[in-house]
Amino acid sequence: MDFARQLLKALEVPHTREERAPSDLHFVSSDDLLPVPIEERTWTAFSYVAFWASTSINVGSWMITSSMIVMGMSWWQAWLTVWIGYGVMTPFVVLLGRPGAVFHVTFPVVNRASFGIFGSLWCVFNRVTIACIWYGVQSSIGGSCVLVMLRTIWPSVNNIPNSMPLSSGTNTRDFMCFLIFWVISLPFIWPPVHTIRHFFTFKTIVSPIACVIFMIWCIIKAKGVGPIVKQPATIHGSELAWAMISNIGICVSNLITLTTNAPDFGSRAKTPSAPIISQLWSIPLSYGSVCLFGVIVSSSSQTIYGEVVWSPVDLLGMFLDDDPSPATRFGVWFIAFSLIIAQIGYVIDARVAVIAHAFAGCDLTALCPRFINVRRGGYISAIVGLVMCPWNLVASSSRFSSYMSAYSVFLSAIAGVMATEYWFVRKGHYNVADFYVTRKGSWYWYNYGFNPRAYAAYVAGIAINVVGFAGNIGIPVPAAATHIFDLSFFTGFGTSSIVFYILSRMFPVPGAADIFEEIDVSGYEEKMANCDDDTKSKDGSTEKESTA
Repeated sequence: MDFARQLLKALEVPHTREERAPSDLHFVSSDDLLPVPIEERTWTAFSYVAFWASTSINVGSWMITSSMIVMGMSWWQAWLTVWIGYGVMTPFVVLLGRPGAVFHVTFPVVNRASFGIFGSLWCVFNRVTIACIWYGVQSSIGGSCVLVMLRTIWPSVNNIPNSMPLSSGTNTRDFMCFLIFWVISLPFIWPPVHTIRHFFTFKTIVSPIACVIFMIWCIIKAKGVGPIVKQPATIHGSELAWAMISNIGICVSNLITLTTNAPDFGSRAKTPSAPIISQLWSIPLSYGSVCLFGVIVSSSSQTIYGEVVWSPVDLLGMFLDDDPSPATRFGVWFIAFSLIIAQIGYVIDARVAVIAHAFAGCDLTALCPRFINVRRGGYISAIVGLVMCPWNLVASSSRFSSYMSAYSVFLSAIAGVMATEYWFVRKGHYNVADFYVTRKGSWYWYNYGFNPRAYAAYVAGIAINVVGFAGNIGIPVPAAATHIFDLSFFTGFGTSSIVFYILSRMFPVPGAADIFEEIDVSGYEEKMANCDDDTKSKDGSTEKESTA
């Protein structure tokens, strides 16, 4: 029994700041859940531009217009759809990230304001699940980039004999490359969250250069931009309109996890204004630019090979199939290396999130703060991403799309409740000290740590999209339900917002305000600053006494 206690004690996360925090229980507080210290609030407006520029450059974003053009859109209609999709979501990123930028708390803590101290755990679990899965999926895509890069150095890698059974869903070569990428990504989990902005800056420099080089190279090989940019749309009228709406929904789904956990990267802001203007233009511009690269390169590939190759990784592999010159091999190596950097950045960022390092780590910390910090949470995400065999999800695009659509439904309902609580119910008023207590009468205790208003709104936001989701997985449903599901983020967000607001007016919550003012009524930061001053003065007095 003593050994078990000692083992648990050894596994506990050191809580260097928690002794000064107004916390009743270690279960709800840790260093990673407390407001970000002033010295770690280092993200400027440029940091957010670099973050989104680096996040947007990945294989998935490159290919997002492919399904639109295949459906019958012209290239410019598909590109316009991307701009609209990401442009529409950008204000939601700013609105949901505002509590983090002002009060410097992360998503798990902000979620407590609306769902309750314990009620927030379900929402956090949702984020953790998608984060772990996304880590694995992006690592699987990164493994394909590793294969291309290795082929430029050792062409025989492509012919490694397979020793894995068919039931594994992969082969020896692909699994080896996946494992290499997975191992390469692990050291990036170690650095503190506020320092990874330097990696984003590096990725922002290297990856766009590689994209431009790749595009120019393909245009030269094809002696032009190819036929896709010249072909007209084959769908018109209402069919075209609903196709655009449906694909706007795909863009929204691609960004919804980062939208929901916007307080995570907002909490690192040097000033509350840093994430506003910088994100409003950098998000649509970044994703729009990457998609344009994808369209032009894929269009050129049709002239070069007689078929459209949407995946940049597959196209680079085809460059190596034709007895390439040393210059071609070096060019492919550099672009593949840049794609690996891009995928590592995507794993660190968001989905997924940075997901594994900053955001899944933050979420896992909230589930068990006594034993898990951001760093440990990141490594847990990486392990789960490995053992889930993500290549099986990647191999079945329809299965993966259905899974992501389902999670969009859940996350949109969570986002609606969070936004309404901050902007319309408490109107910017926070009691930061009460985020870390389990005392009856505290702002976020509600009913035994759960806010029934939030859960009623959450269920309503999901319910409006349930029938449409059934249609998405192949069950016959009315056309109206399908169209509602095409707008699942907006219907889920709007429904949960309205229901939560009405219930909060009918059954007022502690701290509900009439005037919008972003203020911490507990004065938490000032109290912590005073504690720091008292600690320093006591240390100074102790030093003087010891010297005397």
